[in-house]
Amino acid sequence: MLVTSFEAQAFGTNCYVVATAPGEQCLIVDPGIGVLDQLDEVIAEHRLFPAAVLLTHGHLDHTFSVAPVCGAKGITAYVHPADTEMLADPAKGLSMDLTQLFGGRLPYSEPEDVAELTDGETLVLAGLEVTVDHAPGHTGGSVLFRLPGAGSSFEADQVCLSGDVLFAGSIGRTDLPGGSTPTMMTSLREKILPLADDTVVLPGHGPATTIGRERAQNPYLRELIAAPGRGL
Repeated sequence: MLVTSFEAQAFGTNCYVVATAPGEQCLIVDPGIGVLDQLDEVIAEHRLFPAAVLLTHGHLDHTFSVAPVCGAKGITAYVHPADTEMLADPAKGLSMDLTQLFGGRLPYSEPEDVAELTDGETLVLAGLEVTVDHAPGHTGGSVLFRLPGAGSSFEADQVCLSGDVLFAGSIGRTDLPGGSTPTMMTSLREKILPLADDTVVLPGHGPATTIGRERAQNPYLRELIAAPGRGL
């Protein structure tokens, strides 16, 4: 499996490109702000053919380029229905400060072809089997994407694209519209902690990590392990 990533031009958002191998179809995960040129370079370098865009959630820093990518490639964007409205109106997911920061200076458009994700479903796209886990808390529609890691450079049984649910040493913020700390804690307990220690985590921001490393070092997971009822 081929997994490559690069940072968007704003907010350090990781955009991922996943394929079974060079020269095959690929999935694009979270195309954020200013990624089009880099994305085209990655696709050309590995001779890939985009098959779909997967969105871990609806925040603008993860979705900004979804319409031009889907439009140019003629492909579908997949998002959880709880975050669909943010594809039409990104301000619904922003704080007042962030809304004022963007303030209409960034031209944004809604993708034409949107498909809804369902908790627990397995998507078969680009020759890959992608399991979807609804993990709200950062947003109401935040999801994890899990793929078999066999054949990848990670030497792990499973890879988890965690969006802004789990980072190396931290978790996603819960103070934006649609966020909830208790809900996030429930998602971490029910969706993250059951994953195997060798699961490679590819987060929406920052470096890759593993579930085992986060179980041992992440203060939020350590708190849940120490008090397993938290988040109920």
